[in-house]
Amino acid sequence: MINNIPQIQHLSANNFFLIAGPCAVESESLCMEVAEKVKAITDKLQIPYIFKGSYRKANRSRLDSFTGIGDEKALKILAKVRSEMGVPVTTDIHSDAEAAMAAEYVDVLQIPAFLCRQTSLLVAAAKTGKVVSIKKGQFLSPEAMQFAIDKVRQSGNDQVFAIERGTTFGFQDMIVDYRGIPTMQNMGVPVVLDCTHSLQKPNQSSGVTGGVPQLIETIAKAGIAVGTDGLFIETHPDPSVAKSDGANMLSLYKLENLLTRLVKIRQAIL
Repeated sequence: MINNIPQIQHLSANNFFLIAGPCAVESESLCMEVAEKVKAITDKLQIPYIFKGSYRKANRSRLDSFTGIGDEKALKILAKVRSEMGVPVTTDIHSDAEAAMAAEYVDVLQIPAFLCRQTSLLVAAAKTGKVVSIKKGQFLSPEAMQFAIDKVRQSGNDQVFAIERGTTFGFQDMIVDYRGIPTMQNMGVPVVLDCTHSLQKPNQSSGVTGGVPQLIETIAKAGIAVGTDGLFIETHPDPSVAKSDGANMLSLYKLENLLTRLVKIRQAIL
């Protein structure tokens, strides 16, 4: 399935693949900076790479939270990243109408965790013919993802993969149950581990999500060790000023050292 994503490279290296970029499309300069840096790293390490950026942030705790710079403007930036950097791109969608709109600009349509059971959204994404990635809801068991995957397949699209992003534990914490990775792989789909959202501290009293980014390496190493097909890592040159999810993003300048270690783990378990 990953083979069908346009412009994806380094598939013969038998590495995990990487979905990485800023949480939100804040500006063209930010996206180009991140894409250029990550592409250089992944080319060096022979890691298949998909650039990620949300053109709109629809699920926000507070009304005054940053949601985006405008749909068309942000989508055009994603398309520019794809054409100038020569990498596939992905973004999340939130309503049926957005599926066809975003599909004109990106290669992979991501279904957000809170919407993974939304039948009409899954069907609309499937019918675009694009690859569909579904984030497992933090309220779902891995076994329950079979039904979300089936909705895409039964809509005529076999190009689907799942993203593990942790499970709600109490009100302000997430945990990763690594048994879920082989469970979902047994459904016949690649499985990606979201190393940054798995470390969120949701539902903070301030209305701003927290996180523990110092554990990103721990989460990622364990994921590679149990055989995840891909990793999802949100990254930013300066997470402290990011307009969305800065509290759980990885500094762009720490990415190469982390990926270098992860490739060694991958090679050791093959």
